[in-house]
Amino acid sequence: MTGSATVSDFYCHQALAGAVPIERVKETERVLAFRHTNPSYPVHIVVIPKEHVPSFTDLGNADEGLLNEVVAVVREVAAGVEREYGACSVTTNLGLYQESKHMHWHVTYRGESEAEIRDMYGNHD
Repeated sequence: MTGSATVSDFYCHQALAGAVPIERVKETERVLAFRHTNPSYPVHIVVIPKEHVPSFTDLGNADEGLLNEVVAVVREVAAGVEREYGACSVTTNLGLYQESKHMHWHVTYRGESEAEIRDMYGNHD
């Protein structure tokens, strides 16, 4: 990992280091998707690069190819959640919103019924 030891990086220091158990969803040579260790939603999957990358807007020493690989895994995982549940959210945080300073993407299904989703977002007709 690059940078200061005081930087909060749950993914390098805990998940990738094996300090906490994780349930893998998808894994490639450079990318890992796993069920969130403290989920906020019924389906809450995190996708991370296996090497330290500070954020979506600061790739640090990583190459653009790694970002493309991460996004490809995000797309694949999100497509599976959308197929299974009919809806999916994909988010990443930056700056002060980013608690852990390691690029990570949340792929979630919040648990609403189809009727609740349509009430909120409409029928798009």
